[in-house]
Amino acid sequence: MREKVLKPYVGVLLLVPAIVILLIFRFYPLLYVLRVSFYKWGMGGPERVVWFKNYLTIFRDNFFYQALGNTLWYAVLVVPLSLFISMFLAILLNNKLRAIGFFRTTYFLPVVTSIVAISIVWKWIYHPELGLANYLLRLLHIPPQNWLAEWRGIFEIIAGRKLPVGLKGPSLALFSLVIMSVWKGLGYNIIIYLAGLQNIPRSYYEAALIDGASSPTMFARITWPMLTPTTFYVLIMTTITSFQVFAPVWLMTGPPPGGPLGTTNVLVYSIFDNAFNFSRYGYASALSMILFLFILTLTVIQKKVIEPRVHYE
Repeated sequence: MREKVLKPYVGVLLLVPAIVILLIFRFYPLLYVLRVSFYKWGMGGPERVVWFKNYLTIFRDNFFYQALGNTLWYAVLVVPLSLFISMFLAILLNNKLRAIGFFRTTYFLPVVTSIVAISIVWKWIYHPELGLANYLLRLLHIPPQNWLAEWRGIFEIIAGRKLPVGLKGPSLALFSLVIMSVWKGLGYNIIIYLAGLQNIPRSYYEAALIDGASSPTMFARITWPMLTPTTFYVLIMTTITSFQVFAPVWLMTGPPPGGPLGTTNVLVYSIFDNAFNFSRYGYASALSMILFLFILTLTVIQKKVIEPRVHYE
């Protein structure tokens, strides 16, 4: 009788540690940042309540719009490149290749490697004189580039002439960070896609082969629809992490803030800069809340628009 009475409460008791951790390390800091955003808050602590003045200041700050634009460019490039490249490599690694374990381990190593170490290595790769990137360009008879110090847009560089502001694209410095970030996250996404591929019943492909379906047809009619839940998950997570990028920007292009002419200044870097370099904690907290609401809104939109097209079985 006692077991029947206690049984409904066992699940709640098991959830208590996770709930306590979430309350202490997630919800309390979020509410505290919200409180600080309504203050003029310096190194000495709260000075006075300013209510929504910090938020109004943000929308009159040109540096905010520059950081927002750079962050959007970063996400727009990282998300699709990460999805398509990792899916392609996962499909290759899903086949019975020789030394398949070696290749899977090789692709996953960057995920478990420190971002500091990776940033230092890639900074040397992008070195204008001694770097591997320019060495490969010279082999292809392409002029070497000043990767992390180039403020011009990539489309302007490719065109070889000046373009209107809206058509210049992200700076080469920001695009260099995109390349490194895509490479860094490939291993994790590949593992997720491999799990999705291995959950597809082989009988589907066998039936398609009997019907005479080609490889592109099997991908379009079987692989892609069955991978939509995996792709949806990878899309959500990659989008969130793209908007929170900070370490590569700081380690590879800062200081000065935001690299060449601020063209790698992203929102999280701007939050860090205002908080710890200028001691504008109230303003930085308001920026944090804007970023939180932006990511939350984008995630809800993705869920409402894309999830109905996801094929769950």
